[in-house]
This record gives sequence, structure tokens and C-alpha cells, in this order.
Amino acid sequence: MTSDLTRLRRFARAMRRAPTEAEQRPWGALRNRRLDGLKFRRQVPLGAWIADFVCMEAGLVVEVDGTQHADSRRDAARDAGLEALGFRVLRFWNDDVMRDLDATCATIIAFARDQSLRQDWR
Repeated sequence: MTSDLTRLRRFARAMRRAPTEAEQRPWGALRNRRLDGLKFRRQVPLGAWIADFVCMEAGLVVEVDGTQHADSRRDAARDAGLEALGFRVLRFWNDDVMRDLDATCATIIAFARDQSLRQDWR
């Protein structure tokens, strides 16, 4: 019998192989410590969830979401679970990432460097 963790890891691996366009775009800026020397990993299992991007040293999860995530109770519960694991969650809409990657990256740097920042506006 396959464990939940094994299943989650397989799903994360499949997601890394077939990223959305809105996930590919920031990955080019985040990978290999390209963004302000911060180490990011993509499609990482954390607890019962898979984070789009995570910077372990900053305790920051970055999610890139489509409109299906608007006002999602499931996402709110997921964020609470990730916060219970010690992570802050920063969410961007797909359109925002595609339209202004520089602003997205600047926001990620700010949140990674300043632990007091919280995303209350989304």
C-alpha cells in the first residue's frame, strides 16, 4: 500500500514536470539563487500540501494562483496549516505574475527579508 507521503511526492514530481505558464515564469527568476541569493525549491510537499515555491531559510511559501482560488475556504485552511508548520504564505494571481514579474520578484524579496510582513490585502 502506498503511503500518503509517497503519493504526495509523486504528485509533486508530476507537477514539476508539467508547470503552468504562470509557474514557469517566476521559476526562471527564483531558481539557482538568482533572486537576491535566496534558495527556492518548487512543488515541495509540506505537511499535507504541495507548495508552488518555498524558501526554507525565510520560512516563505509563494503560491501562484488562478481565479479558481478567489475566496477559497480550502486555501484559507491550507494557509493556516502551512502557518502552523512555521511558514508565511504569499499569494499572487497568475495575471499579476505574467504582467509584472519584476514587481512580483520585488515583493518576494521584501517578504523573504522582512519576517514581519503579512499579506493581508488578498
